[in-house]
Amino acid sequence: MKDKKILVVDDEDTCRSLLDAMVKHEGYSCLVVEDGASALKVVEEYAPDLMLVDVMMPGMDGFELTRLMKAANATRNIPVILVTALLDRDSRIKGLEAGAEEFVNKPVDKLELSIRMRNLLRLKEYHDLLAGHNERLETQVRARTEELRETQLEVVRSLGRAAEYRDNETGLHIVRMSKFSQLMARACGLGEARAELILHASPMHDIGKVGISDSILLKPGKLTYKEWEIMKTHASIGHRILSSEKSSELMDMAKLIALYHHEKWDGSGYPHGLKGEAIPIEARIVALADVFDALTSERPYKKAWSVEEALAEINQQRNKHFESSLVDTFIEVLADVMEIQQNYRDDVEVV
Repeated sequence: MKDKKILVVDDEDTCRSLLDAMVKHEGYSCLVVEDGASALKVVEEYAPDLMLVDVMMPGMDGFELTRLMKAANATRNIPVILVTALLDRDSRIKGLEAGAEEFVNKPVDKLELSIRMRNLLRLKEYHDLLAGHNERLETQVRARTEELRETQLEVVRSLGRAAEYRDNETGLHIVRMSKFSQLMARACGLGEARAELILHASPMHDIGKVGISDSILLKPGKLTYKEWEIMKTHASIGHRILSSEKSSELMDMAKLIALYHHEKWDGSGYPHGLKGEAIPIEARIVALADVFDALTSERPYKKAWSVEEALAEINQQRNKHFESSLVDTFIEVLADVMEIQQNYRDDVEVV
């Protein structure tokens, strides 16, 4: 307790000297100022453990100083003892309403002051210990939450890669298309948080393909009508895979994208034939990003299209496969799309 610091605020020289002597006699450090304005200037830097504040001061009185101290986050937990010659009930209530913890009457009794200071300093020490403990707990919780988030995202990325490998779409396709999707979400004004969710949810768009047999999924030739109907069920399968009783924003968006990313603006898509804005914006964005990267990427069964060829095809699909305004947005951010494509080429190792 002897390392504690006390700030004394009193406009009378005699009172300041007396309180300074009493405080130092108890073994505490002491800083003395003559008015409220001076106290406010030094309080944060000095960081006292307790304040002794005279009530009757010119300009800013002790009540107002106490109110200001208790209103500021940096000083609200510093205990205040009001030193006053006022003995009436209204003055004490006014002091308590201002936030003062204790009162000491003038003339100050040395023993009474010693006991009140010691009790409040003890309470302040307990409060500081508790605050420090809570801060450490919050730090641990934040670290654990971030660890769980990273684990969840790694599971998400693994699911995306699993779907790719089943479909012979190796390389960095899901990385590129997910970053395209994030870029477009920002450009559409969906906000940073939603754009980041799309970044992490979109890699799972084709997870339902794990439920399609190899004879259909890996068939080199054209699928029959019956086979194509089975292939189309991967959207619903993906939705079921990603559904859980314990949902999260990420998984809710992932299952939405998985279910609807093959819907088309004109209503000719699947699985539900949704049309226009009935298709969730996240699914519309991912559909365009996925198609562009698929067209401009080499596959075992085709060569990569040029960017110009891919854009021509996407323009051809305005108001058919894709929403026209979304195509415009994609073209607006094309320079950034090309930078992502360059940074995450299949022949470049990403660290």
